[in-house]
Amino acid sequence: MTPDDLRVFFDRPADAVLTDPQAGAAHEALLLALEAGTVRAAEPHPDGWRANAWVKQAILYGFRRTALAEQPGPGFPMFDKTAYPPRHFGLDDQVRLVPGGSAVRRGAHLGKGVVVMPPAYVNVGAWVGPGTMIDSHALVGSCAQIGARVHLSAGAQVGGVLEPAGAVPVVVEDEAFVGGLVGLFEGVRVGARAVIAAGVTLTASTVLYDLVHGCERRREVPEGAVVVPGSRPASGDFARERGLHLSAPMIVKYRDAKTDAATALEQALR
Repeated sequence: MTPDDLRVFFDRPADAVLTDPQAGAAHEALLLALEAGTVRAAEPHPDGWRANAWVKQAILYGFRRTALAEQPGPGFPMFDKTAYPPRHFGLDDQVRLVPGGSAVRRGAHLGKGVVVMPPAYVNVGAWVGPGTMIDSHALVGSCAQIGARVHLSAGAQVGGVLEPAGAVPVVVEDEAFVGGLVGLFEGVRVGARAVIAAGVTLTASTVLYDLVHGCERRREVPEGAVVVPGSRPASGDFARERGLHLSAPMIVKYRDAKTDAATALEQALR
């Protein structure tokens, strides 16, 4: 089935899809298209990223139409819906899935040259561009979109967004650097070549203070921005009396063409 065929099949009410005798074959075609990268849960457009709601809805249909079953694996039994078993790779995929406990679910796309260090997890619907590093204990959540030559450091958490189907997932664009233990959630977009220092957490409601341009931002980290952890005084007499502060991530500089991610971060933290 072509991507257009898949759209026509899955862009229907749930009852029509789930009772269709071709649902199993269409689901397998969907997984193959997602893994090949010819179908994506979200895509860039001239006016910004948009979710492909029918793709996310099709993934949800897979959970609804299949049952829980024991899954093969070492050590102890595992149980999951049969629609999304672990994905297996071959040498032709040119993906380095380093031994040690990582898992990539079916329906996830990993481009050539991607490295997955153990243990890490990539969920269904995720798209990871070529040459990206997924370090130990990192998560790429369902439908998250990760660009080419991105570095996801150890413990980075890129949250998944399956519902509502129209919600744009977390996006990390090309050549961004995401530091250790960073959390990106609720459809946050990290622009190309941005640098996120270790420990920063960004959600849809997080205020990002741009010290370079003197403004507040939400949901998006601009291209080339260098974001570090910061704090601001908490309001109210109780907080003032105790010297309490709230987390306040800040943009302290922007990368230029001659500054790589490591150098930009080191300079910003000094």
